[in-house]
Amino acid sequence: MTSPTTLSPEANDPEAMAAEWERQLAAEAGNSDAAAADDDDDADDHLELTIDSPPEQPARVLNQDEIDSLLGLGGDSDEQERPQGIEAVLNSGLVSYERLPMLEVVVDRLLRLMSASLRKFTHDNVEVSLDTMVSTRFGDYLNGVALPAILCVVKAVEWDNFGLVTIDSSLVYSTVDVLLGGRRGTAAMRIEGRPYTTVERSLVERLVQVVLQDLSAAFAPISDVTFRLERMETNPRFATISRPSNAAILTRLRIDMEDRGGAIEIFLPYATLEPVRELLLQMFMGEKFGHDSIWENHLVKELWFTEVEVTAIMGEQTLPLREVMNLEKGSLVVFNAQPDSTIQLECNGVPMFSAKMGRNGNRLAVRVEDRTKRKKKGRKL
Repeated sequence: MTSPTTLSPEANDPEAMAAEWERQLAAEAGNSDAAAADDDDDADDHLELTIDSPPEQPARVLNQDEIDSLLGLGGDSDEQERPQGIEAVLNSGLVSYERLPMLEVVVDRLLRLMSASLRKFTHDNVEVSLDTMVSTRFGDYLNGVALPAILCVVKAVEWDNFGLVTIDSSLVYSTVDVLLGGRRGTAAMRIEGRPYTTVERSLVERLVQVVLQDLSAAFAPISDVTFRLERMETNPRFATISRPSNAAILTRLRIDMEDRGGAIEIFLPYATLEPVRELLLQMFMGEKFGHDSIWENHLVKELWFTEVEVTAIMGEQTLPLREVMNLEKGSLVVFNAQPDSTIQLECNGVPMFSAKMGRNGNRLAVRVEDRTKRKKKGRKL
């Protein structure tokens, strides 16, 4: 319910009503001015806070060129040869592997041997040159192999480890063309998109055998090693011989047969070269391959003045363990040796001479009769 409206006596007077309205309007205007003043005070406070605290900067958005530069994907052709961006940061953390001076001599010897062997193998004018020799990781190498290619898994028998020999498609077709009587001065025909035939694989296998023989001969002055072909693969995943992060030496050789030819890559992990690492680290003079003749002569002379201890075995007796445990002070052990029996002279457990026992003044003495022949340990078949 609404309460009844009470009218003042002046309700019927127009002038009184007008004056009442003026008073109400003035009161409302005063209230609005006070509210506006309060709003101005709040605005001043907000302005002071805004001036005291720095304004927030809008987030900067990278454009596509800046993103490519950060990822190392942009730049000119000369700049692309050097790693940039994140790739440069990652590569900067790689281990700097030591140089192997003697390995360069081995490769130089390999070039000379292969030039002569491939000329005899192909009956053609063959030139073998060194393209690159760098350190790389196994995973990066497998990812960068240009397919189609033939990857040959090679075992270093004496070092008990493996390596890779990669023949690119140009050299495969050039070898087949030369060995099957192709015309000189014409490039070998390449047929892409098909696997290698049995004839092609057989001819490449013969080529690899020649290269492995020369590689073994190149290492001969440093260490006797035989490189043996284990298997041939066309898929890099089946030619895994090491972990992707392991380091290795990659040697790329260029083989030119007039207008034909290709490349052959020899990949040797550092783990494979570990047995001869000390020899490969040596500096060299001429063709001495790391041998120091001055030190060798000095060592030979000093060996003659080396003092060694020689033991005279006058007799031996084999006893059961029960009798050995029952031995006491004063126990008697009987030997089968006679005064004129032959005794044995040993040095560090190795039989050296047979001798006779005697006396020289107040001392026991032995007279060397003959040198003991050592039995050669043969391999059991």
